Amino acid sequence: MQEEQLIESIDKLLLEALDKRASDIHFEPYQHSYRIRMRIDGVLHDMLTPSPPLALAKQITARLKIMSKLNIAEHRLPQDGQLVIDRYAMRIATLPVMNGEKIVLRVMDNHESELTINDLGLTDADLLTFRQILDYPQGLILVTGPTGSGKTVTLYSGLKRLNKTERNICSVEDPIEIPLEGINQTAINLKAGLTFAIVLRALLRQDPDVMMIGEIRDRETAEIAIQAAQTGHLVLSTLHTNSSVEAITRLNQMGIENYLLSSSLKLVIAQRLVRKLCPHCKVVAREQIKLDNEQVPHYVASGCLRCIGGYKGRVGLYELLVITPDMQKQILANQVVLPANMTSLKMAGQKLVKQGMTTLAELNRVLGDT
Repeated sequence: MQEEQLIESIDKLLLEALDKRASDIHFEPYQHSYRIRMRIDGVLHDMLTPSPPLALAKQITARLKIMSKLNIAEHRLPQDGQLVIDRYAMRIATLPVMNGEKIVLRVMDNHESELTINDLGLTDADLLTFRQILDYPQGLILVTGPTGSGKTVTLYSGLKRLNKTERNICSVEDPIEIPLEGINQTAINLKAGLTFAIVLRALLRQDPDVMMIGEIRDRETAEIAIQAAQTGHLVLSTLHTNSSVEAITRLNQMGIENYLLSSSLKLVIAQRLVRKLCPHCKVVAREQIKLDNEQVPHYVASGCLRCIGGYKGRVGLYELLVITPDMQKQILANQVVLPANMTSLKMAGQKLVKQGMTTLAELNRVLGDT
């Protein structure tokens, strides 16, 4: 294939993936084939155009490296960088594998920077709670969930609400995912020795009102976050835990004492993203299902030209654990019992199934068959 043709076909492929709302594009060399896949709404799919022959693998890798200003002569070490196509920025990560180099492009959330706290999909009651706690002068707000569950977007939408002239907002991230005007964002740089803890200590000397920590990964970061939350700062961060109550356990395991947690923690939001049924082709299932001890009708995915496999877009499931005075006592006594009126992730998901927004199969895929 001529170089011009190759450049044109790679550009076309990337634009096709962007048109399909892909969040990641995978280029994978195998022994007898070359596969290109894209992740849409959290699920990997093959590209609609046939994958190129294996003989072109090295040329494609070289072209993507040139676009990202990476070292095309280096095949033995992983590399990462950034490229821009049609106003979309993408992060590139290369990895040496058995049959060459695997490349993953991550589409940066260019459009999601427009999201506000009202667009998250929180219920009216949960939205009110989130707004009220964001107005607290100090304390720790945690958003938890696995990778790709929308935690960053929730944090940024909270920061946007707080982004006023009278507040100094600083963030430390790995990497900076959504640039926001009016917020002082710092990316960690492990090669230069710039860790979360080092940046956080420096931020505390920058007279901040609000601090956002991309992720609490270790004891040192957790300690600084708790200390900041107790000394007049509002701190927002994420943790990788499956439920809101597990965040308390995880911080305990990192060595944070219960008395510090009970006084500094204000809110834990656990969240997931489930795919929404395509409104054009969803069909009512023949059989009803049992939810909350009642038989209810539900929809199933079918698939049409306007969607991918019967789904289009995603919606958030949220579980809010508010640290009330009663919860503080429970944390101190190391006996946390979830409030009876709290909506769990499963309950939030079942409500969407009843409303015909998603399917039971999708809920089980995301939450596990609980």
